[in-house]
Amino acid sequence: MRTNNSIRNSIVALVSNFLSILIALIAQSIFIKILGIEYLGLNGLFTNILTMLSIFELGIGSAIIYNLYEPIATNNIEKIKSIMKFYKKTYNLIAIIILLVGILMIPFLKTIVGEVSVDINIYVIYVLFLISTLTSYIIAYKRNLIYANQKNYIVDLIHMCYLIILNILQLIILYFTKQYYIYLLIKIICQLFENIIITLIANKMYPYLLDEDIKILDKKIEKDIFSKVKALVFHKVGAIIINGTDNIIISMYLGVAQVGIYTNYYTIINAVKTVFSQVISSTTASIGNLLVTENEEKIYDVFKKMRFLNFWIACFSGISILIIIQPFISIWVGEEYKVSMFVVIILVLNFYQKMMRISYASFKESAGIYIEDKFIPLIESCLNIISSIILLKIFGLAGVFMGTIISGLTIWCYSYPKFVYKKLFNRTYYNYAKETLGYLILFIIITFITFSISKMIIIKNYYLQILINAITALIIPNLIIVIIFRKTDNFKYFTNLLNELLKEYINKKRE
Repeated sequence: MRTNNSIRNSIVALVSNFLSILIALIAQSIFIKILGIEYLGLNGLFTNILTMLSIFELGIGSAIIYNLYEPIATNNIEKIKSIMKFYKKTYNLIAIIILLVGILMIPFLKTIVGEVSVDINIYVIYVLFLISTLTSYIIAYKRNLIYANQKNYIVDLIHMCYLIILNILQLIILYFTKQYYIYLLIKIICQLFENIIITLIANKMYPYLLDEDIKILDKKIEKDIFSKVKALVFHKVGAIIINGTDNIIISMYLGVAQVGIYTNYYTIINAVKTVFSQVISSTTASIGNLLVTENEEKIYDVFKKMRFLNFWIACFSGISILIIIQPFISIWVGEEYKVSMFVVIILVLNFYQKMMRISYASFKESAGIYIEDKFIPLIESCLNIISSIILLKIFGLAGVFMGTIISGLTIWCYSYPKFVYKKLFNRTYYNYAKETLGYLILFIIITFITFSISKMIIIKNYYLQILINAITALIIPNLIIVIIFRKTDNFKYFTNLLNELLKEYINKKRE
């Protein structure tokens, strides 16, 4: 059951996110043509600013999902009802806090944004972004029960429909009115509709959510949630600072227009990360079930398989970005919006280290390990800001992302070996270092080989160049990985799994 749910979630996530990427790329290209790069920079900047406010979610969603795994596995309906009622009250309170803090930030907007040449009221834009953030918490809590039940694919399908409708409506509005205000208003309305639909589906799937007779949450569970939330605050703050400050730092030191240029690269890289990370992260609920029901040896065996798949995906997708993104940017938005190849290389290294976190983070979060390393995200975030600003002054735009890579070492050198490898699997630090560095060195070697081959064929026509580079990225890294790993248990496992799925599909077709 766990494998089937994970496969279904992964397939739907891949398809829905691929379509989402396609839609987003078309939408952003038209957005730049109609409104210009500075509007895109403002869009990215305000997104980062409002992302900072999600700190008040405090990681409550993660703590509550963790506490849902056990009652779902034992079909304890009363316990699930109590947890969900507590969840609802908490999210309503968070929405109120975000609104109040968001209002208090208004006087500081001019300082953060700086000078802009476009004729727009940044305060109105900010308020619309604030409302959009609030809609993420309004009637949205029930989707996490669907996640905890390993049915991510349902939410992913709805979200795909939401993105298609949203982007079509936004582009129509931009084309006929060129009004950025209405563009943002459409997003708020569509978000509300998405939340309403998911809530109705959750009510139908789990009708006990509509029961009025709900017991007060057991004090022991409430205490466990709050103990994890106290630790998750640090994780939340760290994640927000690391992921939410890049555009702010770039804007303050290099200008809003540079944010717009970087946003194009971020859109592509983040889209690729979202698509492929779903293959791994969609198994999180299944891992939660695994940790509750299986022994240490079985858990480690599953982790090894997931990490191997994680590496294959990170290696292939990272290399694809490296050799395809430059000609793609030239076609998509124009030659004048390209950054240097050095910046692209740093972005790909940052992409790889973030992608490789997914398998480790899935086990860490599923095991509810938040308290043990609660101060590490703060150390990571402080190191990120300081190193990014220092390196920006030396290396320019690339320095921002070099700082992010350096700060990530706190997780790789402390949290994962101690609290995943040692605590969950009872493995040695030596094994961790050998396996982690082994994958990194292999990634660098495969990347160098593929990049060198791609540079042997240079064509002036960007469309042909993308085609040749895409074929190179598809064949070379995958062929090398197959040659190296073909005799390993991990490779054989996925080969057998693929064969079984194909046989099952053929048998169903014959029926």
